[in-house]
Amino acid sequence: MKWFGAKLKSAAAGWAKKRGSALSKLLGRAEQGFQRLSAYRTQVYFFLWTGGLLLLWLWDVLFLNAPERHLLEVAFVHSLFIASLVVLISFILAWSAAYAIEVLTDRQKELTAGTIHFVLNLIRSLPQIVGVLLGYVWITYRIQNGFLRNPIGIMLWMALFLALFIFPEVVVLLRERIAYFRQSDFFNAMRVSGISDWRIINYDILWKNSRLHLLNKMIAVFSSAVFLQCSVDFIVSVGLSTRVSAVNLPVTLGSLLADIDSKQDILAIGYSLAHPAYFPNLFFRHLQGLSVAFVIVFTLFSLYKIANALAERFRL
Repeated sequence: MKWFGAKLKSAAAGWAKKRGSALSKLLGRAEQGFQRLSAYRTQVYFFLWTGGLLLLWLWDVLFLNAPERHLLEVAFVHSLFIASLVVLISFILAWSAAYAIEVLTDRQKELTAGTIHFVLNLIRSLPQIVGVLLGYVWITYRIQNGFLRNPIGIMLWMALFLALFIFPEVVVLLRERIAYFRQSDFFNAMRVSGISDWRIINYDILWKNSRLHLLNKMIAVFSSAVFLQCSVDFIVSVGLSTRVSAVNLPVTLGSLLADIDSKQDILAIGYSLAHPAYFPNLFFRHLQGLSVAFVIVFTLFSLYKIANALAERFRL
């Protein structure tokens, strides 16, 4: 009997050991999978963003009437187009300013370099939304006088004024990257080798060693452009006359959010809080306003998560 009990205990211990080993292997594989997923969080958030927008569009195809859906699509394309132009113009302006400061400082032309610094600080001292609003005042003035009629040209000017008040942030990043390598022996060693400052700064520093930093900054600039654009377009669409804001300015997500139908759709959320039975109607009868609000919020949230994931992965 004792022999049978000992054998039973031994068999139970072996089974528990095997089960524990299998469980530990399963947990180890799960941990490895989670680590791999964490390494690709940037791609995951990007696909979640595009997938979420695609699902919203499919829902709108089913339940939103065609004219309002077309207006939402046009506003989305216009907003992304303007934000992309802002990224391009901001980096062109930032690179020009940063490189000019570096060259002028090396040539001991402190007065000219100081003037560029003063202009940059002057732009940064003005709140971005105020500066962009002033730019929009100029755009609407030119529209009323008939000088601006082409929607593409209007969007180019909108992007230019947005970029004008965003690009100083990019200048700071570019100068920080250049200063970081200037303090090392890398910069002087390449100079002694006869390599020009143009190649050192633009190729070896900014391209070869700062691409991820620049990509992360591009995402941040894109996010800032979307936020500023939506904010200013909403203010302009609400505050200016209907003749100027609704007819002549290209429709964007911000101006569409200020539309009377969209505002009524947003107010329906408050009504549903007091009347819970009305809540399901939000997803069928008030899709324009909810879709615009969702696109803006979800886009900004997704871009924030993408930028953070990129910075954490590569320790930027």
